[in-house]
Amino acid sequence: MQTIRTTLVENFGGMAQNLATGDERFSLDEVPDLSGKVAVITGGSEGIGFGCTHTLLKHNIAKIFCISLRQEIADEATKAIDEEMGAGSAKKFVWLQCDLANWPQVVETANAILEQTDRIDILINNAARGIMTHQLAPLSGIDLHMAQNHMGHVVLTSHLLPLIKKTSEAHGTVRIVNLGSNAHQNAPSDVKFESVEELNKDLGPNGQYGRSKLAAILYSRYLAKHLTAAHPKILVNATHPGIVETAQSSVHIHEPYPLMGYGMSVFLKPFKKTQFEGCVSTMYAATVCQDSGLYICPPKIVENGSEMSNDMEMAERLMKLTREVVSDKTRKQSVEKGCPFKDY
Repeated sequence: MQTIRTTLVENFGGMAQNLATGDERFSLDEVPDLSGKVAVITGGSEGIGFGCTHTLLKHNIAKIFCISLRQEIADEATKAIDEEMGAGSAKKFVWLQCDLANWPQVVETANAILEQTDRIDILINNAARGIMTHQLAPLSGIDLHMAQNHMGHVVLTSHLLPLIKKTSEAHGTVRIVNLGSNAHQNAPSDVKFESVEELNKDLGPNGQYGRSKLAAILYSRYLAKHLTAAHPKILVNATHPGIVETAQSSVHIHEPYPLMGYGMSVFLKPFKKTQFEGCVSTMYAATVCQDSGLYICPPKIVENGSEMSNDMEMAERLMKLTREVVSDKTRKQSVEKGCPFKDY
């Protein structure tokens, strides 16, 4: 019964949220005042990301840099912010267009952020390609799920780290959150993160997505081991949002599963979380949590995750391969110009 209750709390919305007890509970009302702080969010203009954006603005964040791909979605977010929070509120919301699978563009976007702020207190790596078919990123030729969901975020985080470190020294705790998922358990058991050939194997829609979310958790644990150890005021955690009503679960799911996808988009719709319920664990990790290297499920339940997600040798292999791939694919744009790719 305990397992059933936890599954309902972590994954479903509405009445299921009332099943959380004691230290498991956390609500968006508990997010502290964030006056003076600056946040960066990928995918912050829709879905779970907009839930995060809305919550941070509601709690007086000074500025949010939102990285996403589609102008029309960002425009809708800007309009919603001004309508709900008062004219001018959207001035705190700075949108930057970027394809996370285009790593040189990610570097340009990171540099644009660095030119506009002298601090970063919160970094939420949220944007992701969902459960979709196997494709290769056009520029790098790397599996699109890994190129966007993992490697794009590593490039972004790495280029923002110098300012993140300075912020932690001058202003206190900085929090980095990587969106994982319980779907990381769908990563095939033979995943090793040992070669490009392995990365580019077609694992099927669930396997592709699951592996990229396994990478998000391993990356968080890797940074906690190396980055937090050297900079104790920088905390890095991964989160699971639950099953949330987003474009991924209502539209994109039909790309790999034209008919079966209706089980997710229609049948589960009454039970799915709203974008605000779906951002609760991430808001806890981004504003309150005092630990590093955790996998946090809603509302704030710390889970172990799969055995693979705790394999630190695998985390080291993942990041070694990430460095090699990104350096090789962006040599002319970065390495040959003297940019040392450092991930912590």
